[in-house]
Amino acid sequence: MSETITVGLDLAKNVFQVHGADGTGRAVLRKKLRRAQVLEFFGQLPSCVVAMEACGGAHFWGREIGKLGHEVRLIPPAYVKPFVKRQKNDAAGAEAICEAALRPTMRFVPGKSEETQGAAMVFRVRELLIRQRTQAINALRGHLSEFGQVVPQGAANASKLIAIVEDGRAVPATPADHRANSVIIKRHTHASAKPGTWLGGMLSRKPPMLVRVALTNKMARIVWALMARGGVYQSPVAAA
Repeated sequence: MSETITVGLDLAKNVFQVHGADGTGRAVLRKKLRRAQVLEFFGQLPSCVVAMEACGGAHFWGREIGKLGHEVRLIPPAYVKPFVKRQKNDAAGAEAICEAALRPTMRFVPGKSEETQGAAMVFRVRELLIRQRTQAINALRGHLSEFGQVVPQGAANASKLIAIVEDGRAVPATPADHRANSVIIKRHTHASAKPGTWLGGMLSRKPPMLVRVALTNKMARIVWALMARGGVYQSPVAAA
């Protein structure tokens, strides 16, 4: 193993593949490692160049393996792909990484410290939250425009959207109307229209068309109450 000068390490969640080569590119080491074995293995290996794809977890492993006295090189995945000689698998990937690292003109990615990665993570999370906020605002603008409520673009106008919703001017009646019509049509088998329920009492006293309008209004008020105050709708229990 003393002639091993370059090692390609194919990273994974649990099983890692190692491929080592000498100065001529001849394979002198092939090995599978469980995650818990990686640092122990490189701790016993003479100092050499250890190459990995710059993918998830690469900077962590680069820091840890670097502490053991090895020279770590991270390669962009796109630069490794041309060196895969056969069908992509862990062993072929490790070999391709090793071969790519041996190329004198290969470009490498600088390793990142924990502080640098932490700062970048905060920035990406903030970016994600801003993107999600924008999506939510635009979706709400689109929904309200279907009911004639138009608000200018921009997060600064989000308070206007909230005011419209809280005011109740944009509560939709068409979906509730279809739902109410379905209940009236199937009133003989629908649980909410059984005797002893509010709807059952209405159907026994009022024409179906009038009951449909009343049920539509009730549904709209329930939907609005759930939107405005939260909670989970519970069907009323029929009177005994």
